Amino acid sequence: MQAVDMFKSFTKKPDVILMDHRMPLKNGLEASSEILKLDPNVKIIFISADQTIKEETLTLGIADFLAKPFTIKDLIISIEKCVNKD
Repeated sequence: MQAVDMFKSFTKKPDVILMDHRMPLKNGLEASSEILKLDPNVKIIFISADQTIKEETLTLGIADFLAKPFTIKDLIISIEKCVNKD
């Protein structure tokens, strides 16, 4: 819930959002879905140890999926890919 509320409050939207899957109150899929309804152009990198949800995240419109554990290099590559996408 906090992630969605924060996104709504931003006057300047972030270039990339890092979203974890397991969170209290709403999971990352629910939060990402709400954020994408507010702004379908936002770039979200979804992070989870549960690779069974990867296809669902990409179908939802998530820009990239990182499976835990990942390296800093993997994260940087994913961020660069998202920022340069358009």
